[in-house]
Amino acid sequence: MKHIVILTGAGMSAESGVKTFRDHDGLWEGHDVMKVASPEGFRQNPELVLDFYNQRRRQLKEVQPNQAHKDIASLEASYKVTVITQNVDDLHERAGSTNVVHLHGELRKVRSTGNPRDIKVWTDDITLGDTCENGYQLRPHIVWFGEDVPMIEKAVEICLTADILLIIGTSMQVYPAAGLMHYVSDDTPIYYIDPKPAVVRNQNINVIAKPATEGMKDILEVL
Repeated sequence: MKHIVILTGAGMSAESGVKTFRDHDGLWEGHDVMKVASPEGFRQNPELVLDFYNQRRRQLKEVQPNQAHKDIASLEASYKVTVITQNVDDLHERAGSTNVVHLHGELRKVRSTGNPRDIKVWTDDITLGDTCENGYQLRPHIVWFGEDVPMIEKAVEICLTADILLIIGTSMQVYPAAGLMHYVSDDTPIYYIDPKPAVVRNQNINVIAKPATEGMKDILEVL
């Protein structure tokens, strides 16, 4: 089976009602991102940060996978499919995708502030005083600004094996994720779905300037 690697960003979940990461003014849900998405912000005001992600987690219970999520999952009937997502929601999994790598963490998981490898599934609110077995405060399992992206090496290895690369709903401006497309071989066809695609200077890239749900219809016809 050919291996399709799919890189997804905020635009993938936008049609499900999940807001994109940052507004044009640089704010995320009205917050300075450095106050709610950085280790410094967590040290300065852990309650604010926990509440911010608690709200995001609650919102996740109110949204559903869109048709593009479902179309991606349907590809597994004919292809080996790996989804590498910058999104922290679980909509790919809920749509039926079985092989998903989350570069920036997952809203429905927590980890110990004392041991980053101590990760647990967590679907309710996190409060101050919620601790791991060793007494360390729990925090969202999210990669914040200034932190390493632990899954990036695995993502590079996956891209090296791609027969087809799909890029959906991402500005291709956030590194290191944006650099992943450079790890596929030169003869690998690349399809880029985004209603406002970034400037692309690679002749191998087929740009589909549509939202994710419409663009995936085109991809299913091509494949």
